[in-house]
Amino acid sequence: MKKTFALTHPKINPARLADAIKHEIKKYLNRERRKTLPQHADYWTFDCRFGATEASAAKIFTSEINKHIDAALAQDLPEFYIEILARAAQHQPRAAFDHGDAE
Repeated sequence: MKKTFALTHPKINPARLADAIKHEIKKYLNRERRKTLPQHADYWTFDCRFGATEASAAKIFTSEINKHIDAALAQDLPEFYIEILARAAQHQPRAAFDHGDAE
């Protein structure tokens, strides 16, 4: 998903508009997570970027999307850009540690 969302509308309150945008993003994330994983992968991860414009977008974590939308609303931005790209990933094995050193 690469999209610029408007935070202004002649009839809709900006707070309700932000809620609708959050819901659309949540639906997109859930839809991507339901897709069949490739054979080598364990889970879906997302590469996210957020900014006032596409050129100023910075990398963020998926868990920070709602915070950034709220911040854009508080700053009275007329619009914001968000990019969410799904990527299949595989868990890394945990590093083994020596039980004798933990005592």
